[in-house]
Amino acid sequence: MTERGLETVVTPIAASDGAGVRLKRSIATRTLDHLDPFFLFDHFGSENANDYIAGFPMHPHRGIETITYMLDGSVAHRDSIGNSGVIGAGDVQWMTAGSGILHEEMPKVGPRRLDGFQIWVNLPAKLKMTRPRYQDVPAARIPEVARAGGARVRVVAGEVDGVAGAVKDIFAGPTYLDVALPAGETFEQPVPRGHTALLYVFEGEVTVGGAQAGRAAQAVGAPRLAVLRDGEVVRVHAGAAPARFLLLSAQPLNEPYARYGPFVMNTEEEIEQALHELRSGTFIQR
Repeated sequence: MTERGLETVVTPIAASDGAGVRLKRSIATRTLDHLDPFFLFDHFGSENANDYIAGFPMHPHRGIETITYMLDGSVAHRDSIGNSGVIGAGDVQWMTAGSGILHEEMPKVGPRRLDGFQIWVNLPAKLKMTRPRYQDVPAARIPEVARAGGARVRVVAGEVDGVAGAVKDIFAGPTYLDVALPAGETFEQPVPRGHTALLYVFEGEVTVGGAQAGRAAQAVGAPRLAVLRDGEVVRVHAGAAPARFLLLSAQPLNEPYARYGPFVMNTEEEIEQALHELRSGTFIQR
């Protein structure tokens, strides 16, 4: 099978969002606006509560799915259609905003650091106005696959060695893996040809595109986002220290898009319609 090599490596930029949450942003920047169907990739994390405690007060979404995956700490959430709860270490929340939702995410100060990711996945035109829904998955329900050599893979979505991920029934056919790779070991995972694929290293350093440590390949160290070329298999090798990374892939939509803040639609007219509904109080259809 054809290996997926490196297309480019993106260094996240420091950003502030919500009411002043400090984070590292890799997608939705001047360097990388989007990577169809991914329209946002944020990594939030700090031991200083002042960096995150202001949180993300009530705000709208339409036309996308938002995925929040927690490594540590906890976030309380509630929305305009009656959902509420707390997601903690190892949990994932996969929210289909669809036709429109108002959503609030407020980090809680705890004894440990806050650490996690939020990613936006675009919806196709035919599903942009679908009914909003949640898939809240606690850590205990996310399967973990142990590979020979010591690699451990949390399967949020997709499939690894015949083990299906916790999140299902998502249009883009995504793979969302959290991989912990021991020093000197190699991780290999098939990815359908034609799917967009990216790798985000958040601990250690890896090389992509070959199983041998000595092969000439560009190193990707934390925190970096690696955009992968097309192919059928991803091979990642850890060097002298352990590494941990997310491997994401999904079917691109290849549709026109228009984005304004928390809205991703297909045309500017649809964006204007969303703003009109928000101003007139008709944004949420009950």
